[in-house]
Amino acid sequence: MEINVQSVKFDADQKLLDFIDKKVGKLSRFFDNIVSTDVVLTLQPDHKKSVKVRLGIPGDDIIIERTADTFEDAVVDCVGVMQDQIVKIKEKRFGK
Repeated sequence: MEINVQSVKFDADQKLLDFIDKKVGKLSRFFDNIVSTDVVLTLQPDHKKSVKVRLGIPGDDIIIERTADTFEDAVVDCVGVMQDQIVKIKEKRFGK
């Protein structure tokens, strides 16, 4: 699964990019047909960090946005919510 990371108005360091690849990459364990994965990192005016994850799967796009004190915390929150969403979608489509 290829993960496209975009940082708005700043350059993300390699440590952060590796962290995002590791955490967001785990989503492929929950759903095999992930078409695309986009992560947008934004600095908020109040010094908070915002992360928006868009997961493209056939028939749907799951978009989760979270704000936290660090990008890492926001990524972990997004991935946790996204795992729950993927499980719900799979249960709807394929049954339990």
